[in-house]
Amino acid sequence: MARALMFQGTGSSVGKSVLVAGLCRALTRRGLRVRPFKPQNMSNNAAVTADGGEIGRAQALQARACGVPLSVHMNPVLLKPQGMTGSQLVVRGQMRGQVRARDFQSFKRGLMPEVLGSFHALADQADIVLVEGAGSASEVNLRADDIANMGFAQAADIDVVLIGDIDRGGVIASLVGTKVVVAPDDARRIRGFIVNRMRGDPALFAAGMDGIARMTGWQPVGLVPFLDRVRALPAEDAADLAAGGGPRGKGVRIAVPCLPMIANFDDLDPLAAEDGVSLTMVPRGQVLPDCDLVILPGAKATIADLATLRAEGWDIDIHAHVRRGGHVLGICGGYQMLGRSIADPEGIEGARATVDGLGLLDVTTVLEGNKRLEDVTGALLPERVPLHGYEMHIGRTEGPDHAARPLTDLGGRADGAVSPSGQIWGTYVHGLLADGRARAALLARLGAGSHARDHDATVDAALDALADHLEAHLDIDGLLAMARPVQRG
Repeated sequence: MARALMFQGTGSSVGKSVLVAGLCRALTRRGLRVRPFKPQNMSNNAAVTADGGEIGRAQALQARACGVPLSVHMNPVLLKPQGMTGSQLVVRGQMRGQVRARDFQSFKRGLMPEVLGSFHALADQADIVLVEGAGSASEVNLRADDIANMGFAQAADIDVVLIGDIDRGGVIASLVGTKVVVAPDDARRIRGFIVNRMRGDPALFAAGMDGIARMTGWQPVGLVPFLDRVRALPAEDAADLAAGGGPRGKGVRIAVPCLPMIANFDDLDPLAAEDGVSLTMVPRGQVLPDCDLVILPGAKATIADLATLRAEGWDIDIHAHVRRGGHVLGICGGYQMLGRSIADPEGIEGARATVDGLGLLDVTTVLEGNKRLEDVTGALLPERVPLHGYEMHIGRTEGPDHAARPLTDLGGRADGAVSPSGQIWGTYVHGLLADGRARAALLARLGAGSHARDHDATVDAALDALADHLEAHLDIDGLLAMARPVQRG
């Protein structure tokens, strides 16, 4: 019979996703069949699954740590923000429409059966399921009809380990305070705690660990020192990406404007790992710096992000960059922005509209039809260098530059476009830069070298280092003892 254990946090970005990924790798190396699960996620960083859907990128990383194919059951409810108050709702990998935050609070109660069904489907394949919560366990204002944290733990009858981040400060108050504010039945579900991201001498917090254990009655599972190698793992939150700033590295200069609805931004990670690349994330309010390449990454709301790009004056910066001989790469939504126009006749992103694009490619985009979700293989043109990646988009982009100069050949199907000057490149293929062969070819166009390794090897090495780190600093046997057998109602 499978067992399960849930990991919740005192807040967002305390390291839940990374710790679960490391535990997935550690337990898999011990010979266990491990599956990751997150009932509800909110992220515009998603991945295509083997069963034809999409899930949050964090669960894709965790599945990779387990060495198993991605499944829609690993993240049955995914909210993809499209503005300050609304999100696209994805259930078991397929889009169900748009919901406002206030409406979702009442709507989500009907999703619990599907969430539990996915959880049990994974349990049927596993020795242990590692469940990741969302946000903060202490958000008691969201407890009614909760499917993400304690509501799920109660429904599935599993216990919880609470994670706090000492690097943020106030970790004692946040852990002890969680026990104070949550309902007694929920507090009884919490069996242990982890303090994450300790910098300096761990002995300096020994009394802190003892104090938390005394005040809560929870078992201390470990104090995890900060590990720099996790920077090689994909970030889930765009706020983490922007916080990374730049420039990083040296050599070919690449600038990326940080737009509000940036999506699938792990496309940039392989460039950040290149020794011969200086990657700068440009926050709003700053001009785009002199560089060799500007990248417009994916966008969950292309028309809205294009409006922000213009409001920031980045359209002027990009056109000046091109006049100076610079290059531009647009990926997915960024590709759509590079064309002459974007039409949304069905109001998929909001109000029905047609807007002018940047006019750097002679193509037009219409946002309509079903979302394309699939892994792809093919070749980068004109070098004919093999590539692999995935597509995740709504809409079709057509025009003379696409017809005459596609950027990639996906098994006989043309994708993307290149300007007559050769300076502007557009593609729908995410993961293009993770493929070492394609990345090396694109960097060679800019006069830069590359180690030409697939970025997957870098990620796997980081997961192994993280698993070693957790084996050294966590009581993993104690965690396994806390995991309850999965019960079916």
